[in-house]
Amino acid sequence: MRDFATSDSPAVQAQLDRLAALSLPQGRFGLDTIHALLDRLGNPQRDLPPVFHVAGTNGKGSTCAFLRAMLEAQGLTVHAATKPHLVRYNERIRIAGKLIEDGNLAALLKEVLDAGEDLAPSFFEVTAAATFLAFHREPADACVIEVGLGGRFDATNVLDGQAACGIASLGIDHEAFLLVPEDGVPQEPLCRIAFEKAGIARPGVPLVTQAYHPDMTRTIIEQAMLVGAKTAIRDLDWFAEVGAGIAYRDSHGSLELPLPMLAGLHQADNAALAVAMLRHQSQVEVAPEAMAQGIRTARWPARLQKLGPGPLTALVSGRTVWLDGGHNVDAGLAIAAYFRRPRSSRGRRETSPYNRHADQQGPGGHRRAVARHVAQPVCGASAGPRSAPPRRLRAAFRSAGAQFPRCPPRSRRAPARRRYPDRRVALPRGRSPAVQPRTA
Repeated sequence: MRDFATSDSPAVQAQLDRLAALSLPQGRFGLDTIHALLDRLGNPQRDLPPVFHVAGTNGKGSTCAFLRAMLEAQGLTVHAATKPHLVRYNERIRIAGKLIEDGNLAALLKEVLDAGEDLAPSFFEVTAAATFLAFHREPADACVIEVGLGGRFDATNVLDGQAACGIASLGIDHEAFLLVPEDGVPQEPLCRIAFEKAGIARPGVPLVTQAYHPDMTRTIIEQAMLVGAKTAIRDLDWFAEVGAGIAYRDSHGSLELPLPMLAGLHQADNAALAVAMLRHQSQVEVAPEAMAQGIRTARWPARLQKLGPGPLTALVSGRTVWLDGGHNVDAGLAIAAYFRRPRSSRGRRETSPYNRHADQQGPGGHRRAVARHVAQPVCGASAGPRSAPPRRLRAAFRSAGAQFPRCPPRSRRAPARRRYPDRRVALPRGRSPAVQPRTA
């Protein structure tokens, strides 16, 4: 599954080229291949440090970032597996707090690809197997592992005995994979999404979730009961009120926690979920002080990230530029909620880069959510077969009420700041040199 990652290391690049030739086999859903691959590698996933496993439509990566920051604030050594990467494939595998080194990455990918050459594994299965090998071979106090797609059939869903499983916010996304017609599953789309995410539940393992529509909550509880998982659901088993801080409470007591440095009130919900996961498990001890410190110090690039000086910000000199990878309706609503807040609570007016993938939720919803906050959408395509055509994006923005003013000849164009002094400009999302790889 080509993701256009490149590496300065010839050894890593050779394996990335092999990865690029892989794809998700059409019509093959299940865990048989990843199990067969892991069997050949000695089943490293069965011998890992305590695992925190997080699924969700939006917010699961941020929840993982908060978990890692809280665990590290406790003085613990943490492995972390997140996706996708922004610039370098190495970002997907963090060993003992540091991005995996090129030499180790090249050797792991080669070992996995060689072992499964006749199995026709997918990009995701190879990545998961390499991650488990890396985490098995290096000592640590805990692992934080983000689910890739869905949950039930995700390549990470071969774990047992986790410290805790979590489900972040839920919405419609990746319908081509998660809403495939099937007997014996919920037919209502959001309940089906909840069903798929709840597939990570395990016997005796806390399954900690956000609050959802009652039908979705019922679906999750039913799946947890089938396997014997212990549910801890927001507004039923734990509570978090977001204001000047996070007022958290559960059966263990109450905590007054700070708001995250990450922009957007939705990040406070993600932080609260991370706190709830830590407080409903017993394998790793984390003090409230470490939770508070982790909330303050967590960083997660490309989530309402204010960009520093670089080629992208130079296009709109004098304006503040924000980057967000949101690509579905709920993400668009979260971005819109942030932009609706008074300027005094979030800084100067913004510009945000924009693009989306064609296999994610239809083109209208995300644009409707953000169109009223954008002066001039500039729609571009990222490199790759999943990129939606700019023409399709422009049509969606127009249907949502956005305006596309006629541009004067290039020689007569004024800088964007002068043409649109009071509103934001949306630029195409891509791997700009202004976006730095995750290094911390």
